[in-house]
Amino acid sequence: MKATAHSRYVRVTPQKARRVMNEVRGLSANRALDLLKFAPQKPAVPIRKALVSALANAEQAARNAGKSFDVDEMFVVEAYVNDGPTMKRFRARAQGRGARILKRTSHLTVVVGDAEDKREIASPWKKEVRTSKTVAAERAEAKAAAAKTAKKPAAAKDDAEESAPKTAAKKPAAKTTSTKSAAAKKTPAKTAEKATEKTTETKAATAKKAPAKTAAKDDAEKGAK
Repeated sequence: MKATAHSRYVRVTPQKARRVMNEVRGLSANRALDLLKFAPQKPAVPIRKALVSALANAEQAARNAGKSFDVDEMFVVEAYVNDGPTMKRFRARAQGRGARILKRTSHLTVVVGDAEDKREIASPWKKEVRTSKTVAAERAEAKAAAAKTAKKPAAAKDDAEESAPKTAAKKPAAKTTSTKSAAAKKTPAKTAEKATEKTTETKAATAKKAPAKTAAKDDAEKGAK
């Protein structure tokens, strides 16, 4: 169960507070309390107060929800520092000048939760551990991909070269087929002409034979008389 505590307008510079907050983030609650208790830095005191307040909020939320609460199972899930307003002061300097003094403030935020909450927040920030084996595997994959891309243009050229002779060989065959079709078209006309010539010749022959037969018949009739 998550619980949050804020501490605002703390008279500590954000840069100094972040140095301590980075050491506490991700630790168990008990360990973080011990570390902050004996830390010599000034921001450790307000940060520890915020952590104690967050644990008290978590305990109260567990009671309201009817759940058990154990401090030993709690972790500092989130801890960060935001800039607060800056107070500007001046200090007298030589030759009547004034030097600016910036009194910075910080807003502290501490979030506590159990192990599941810690895993949920930490999972997006986990970095992949790259070993020598993974690097070698990535290089091998890159080389294989480069080799495939290099082979593709060569294969395309070979296919183009192979297809060019085939098309050239197919074109004469198309011509021969066209000539055959033209000859096939011409042959019926020739056969028709030959048939007409034969019919005319047979008619002429029959016409010549008919007068000869009639003359022979007339001679035979005269002789009989």
